[in-house]
Amino acid sequence: MKKIILLNICFFVSVKAFSQVNENQTGAWYMYFFNHQFKNSQFGIQGDIQYRDWQILGDKEQLLLRSGITYKPKSKDIMFTFGLANITSGEFGDADVTSNENRIYQEVLIPQKIAHKFLVTHRFRYEQRFLENQDFRTRYRYNLFINIPFKGNELNSKTFYAAFYNELFINGERTTGNNETVELFDRNRTYIGLGYVLKPTIRFQFGYMQQTTNTFSKGQLQFSMHHNF
Repeated sequence: MKKIILLNICFFVSVKAFSQVNENQTGAWYMYFFNHQFKNSQFGIQGDIQYRDWQILGDKEQLLLRSGITYKPKSKDIMFTFGLANITSGEFGDADVTSNENRIYQEVLIPQKIAHKFLVTHRFRYEQRFLENQDFRTRYRYNLFINIPFKGNELNSKTFYAAFYNELFINGERTTGNNETVELFDRNRTYIGLGYVLKPTIRFQFGYMQQTTNTFSKGQLQFSMHHNF
């Protein structure tokens, strides 16, 4: 597991390029995450709704809708998900052109506590991507989440906490069609923020994320609500 974390950090500092995207203009992502465990069952549902903007508001980057069925084995603290997603993407600037993508994804969440204080989650996700006017391809993702409560060792009600994550994206199939290809490295996202637990079922986060791709590196503010119901 330590090797995976080290690989993730190394990729974070590896790529920076240039494109027509204004890298100096901070964007914003507005996100709602939900999770529900069915009563007396190992199954549940989870997902998220995200509106992403190239700027604070007014220039749509993406609208992402995603949800899946979860399964938690009785004998292990781990969760599996099988889900679907739909993503509508816009272009940077004044153009109103959009493209559509549908995904099937599988993921596993592995929680871990380090030194009684660091609440760590490892997320491994495998995506099958159906992009408009492109060939089918896949992508591998690994996300390292770390939450650190300012008081106590758990995310209890009325608790502030520091939040960090770093996610690495690796392309599977490299051919996109029309004799075009993509690089093995797709992107990396690094985030740091502040969270607040309103109650056991609801918490909020605000932070800053830097996303680096093969063509640009751009900062995004992130506002998120996390809801267990």
